[in-house]
Amino acid sequence: MSCAICHIRRPKRFCPGVRGDICTICCGTEREVSVDCPLDCVYLREAHRHEKITPTDPHDFPNPDIRVTEEFLRDHEPLLLFLARTLVDAAIKTTGAVDFDVREALDAIVRTYRTLQSGVYYETRPANPIAANICRLVQAGIEEFRKQEPERTGMTSTRDSDVLTLLVFLQRLELDNNNQRKRGRAYLDFLCGFFPEQPGEAAPAGSSLIVP
Repeated sequence: MSCAICHIRRPKRFCPGVRGDICTICCGTEREVSVDCPLDCVYLREAHRHEKITPTDPHDFPNPDIRVTEEFLRDHEPLLLFLARTLVDAAIKTTGAVDFDVREALDAIVRTYRTLQSGVYYETRPANPIAANICRLVQAGIEEFRKQEPERTGMTSTRDSDVLTLLVFLQRLELDNNNQRKRGRAYLDFLCGFFPEQPGEAAPAGSSLIVP
């Protein structure tokens, strides 16, 4: 029996991405490059934990005029949690979505929210259909959140500027957690691990969210 990818070396582990046994070398070199790795693959999760991703220089961040502070994140934690989970769910529901698609979607939504500040609303939609679907699902989620807010709190307190600032923060997190692999989903894995699916769940032990 030989590796299902290289057909040369002896296989050492089962790969759910190719539904076959592969060697460790192919697992390392083809992971998220030629293989669509499911996020629940134990080898992928382990690789993401040990990946050394070079942080983006803050001077290269888009939207540098928008300041994000730790105090702002603490004050808007419920909204941040909602946006992060909505972004993850949108990507998971969109077949074939990877971190680069999420990047395009975030860029489009941020551009749309920036037009609200100018008073002339203009919706930006990515040409990439995968990114466009993520964009649509996230925007629909935000609209639903704001529609239900009066029922939860008795008032409407979420401002467009708050949503914009948090989207820019998530945009910067993507730049800092993208492993640059063609089919990479290290950023989505990061969001799944750091932002709990249900309020009250704790982030992984030892985790700390640093403002990019």
